[in-house]
Amino acid sequence: MSDKIQKNIIIVGAGPGGLTAAMLLAHRGCKVSIYEKESVVGGRNAPLKVGPYTFDTGPTFLMMEFILAQIFSETGRNIHDYLKITKLDPMYRLVYKDAEILMNSNHAKMAAELERVFPGSGKPFKKFLKKEKNRFEKLFPCLQKPYSSLLDFVDSKLIKALPYLSPGRSMFSELGKYFPQDDLRLAFTFQSKYIGMSAWECPALFNLIPYVEHGFGIYHTEGGLNAISLAMEKVCGEQGVAMHKNTPVRSLIRDGRKVKGVYLQDGSAVYGDEIIVNADFGYAAENLMGPLRKYTKKKLSGMNYSCSIFMLYFGLDRVLDIPHHNIYFARDYRKNVQDIFKNKTLSTDTSFYLQNASITDPTLAPKGHSTLYVLVPVTNNRAGINWEKEKHRFKELVLDTIQDRTGIKNIRSSIRAEYINTPDDWEKKYNVYTGGVFNIGHNLSQMLYRRPHNKFEELENCYLTGGGTHPGSGLPTIYESARISANMLCKKNGIDFPVPPPLPEE
Repeated sequence: MSDKIQKNIIIVGAGPGGLTAAMLLAHRGCKVSIYEKESVVGGRNAPLKVGPYTFDTGPTFLMMEFILAQIFSETGRNIHDYLKITKLDPMYRLVYKDAEILMNSNHAKMAAELERVFPGSGKPFKKFLKKEKNRFEKLFPCLQKPYSSLLDFVDSKLIKALPYLSPGRSMFSELGKYFPQDDLRLAFTFQSKYIGMSAWECPALFNLIPYVEHGFGIYHTEGGLNAISLAMEKVCGEQGVAMHKNTPVRSLIRDGRKVKGVYLQDGSAVYGDEIIVNADFGYAAENLMGPLRKYTKKKLSGMNYSCSIFMLYFGLDRVLDIPHHNIYFARDYRKNVQDIFKNKTLSTDTSFYLQNASITDPTLAPKGHSTLYVLVPVTNNRAGINWEKEKHRFKELVLDTIQDRTGIKNIRSSIRAEYINTPDDWEKKYNVYTGGVFNIGHNLSQMLYRRPHNKFEELENCYLTGGGTHPGSGLPTIYESARISANMLCKKNGIDFPVPPPLPEE
């Protein structure tokens, strides 16, 4: 690239979005510097070390692996030179109060399994695949372009996708077109929790999430999904990205609306041509960006945010004989969901997710030991729960529930290491606004043009990446948010960039 188009890019935060943007922009000839407050990259996609055990801090499901492969490919690299990736079979196990089902991306196996548990559901499952594939193929191109102007809506791809938005319908009601049984609908709507919403409120367009699972599968990377961030860091280093860890940013440097750089926590100033913010949006708007006219404190407090999660990370002195991913529905699932999203209280009958990654990946624990990752969806910090008071009581409730529901006996006696993250921890340690780990809510009034824009609408020379901007929360969409922002930055500055490739075949 010529000096004429080289730009000095500052990225605030080395989460998945910041790392992706850095990889792409450095490859395109930009001078890129990342400022990360922690000693390790990844944000909530970082490794969590507890004694000899390694956990993913946050995400554990890798979907749409092809997007990640495209990012590496665009920098001239083969993803398999950096990551050992395994497609999971089964994808995960669902456990109800009186039944369980193994979910598989092999469609014939999946239809047979559904027939075993829910007789007569095999044929509707095939209808689901056909119809939702069509929805996904129409909507996916809309997730790869920005919505920074109302003119962006005058687009043939979006116009073709409009009938597939199913406005006014929820994921749960839309699934009724295929499956009359409530329990079966749960198998294809619990995924609303991936974006922190209730299946009874989550827009029906998000039925593309369960389709993506069944259409493309779920993957694990050796060492945990955190290995993706570490691999991205390596690529960044190979391309000359300046990585400044243990270097918190205090605020943006502004001249009116124009952003000129960042002030670091130590008071020093760093100047750049363009700034990309890869911090939780609510936190960044309130603490890093300076006074804003649209996203004021009042506006931020009035927005809808996702639920939170109560996390337990256990190192066990034995190996468990359960699948890699396990989801246990509360006996009264709908009440549990209402407690999280409406009643804003803690359920005594709770749903939970167990990741037994050591059954797939022995690198995470010493020989004969395993890691157990326990995720419990809970209300966010708007509920005012005193987690210092509640966390040990709630931990014991979760352990009792695991022992009661899973068949894992004497779990307490096997625990050799543990770590807890409460909603308070997500807010105070990880700078997540109100502890809503899946970011701003994904209701239609906070999507597309009405979500904070990739090229941030309030400031000049400022771009966003992460779950708080378009297209939303989740690793694949965060990678896409970074690609969108990088492409917009390049278009502004006359830097060539490739168009995202078409969808691969299943």
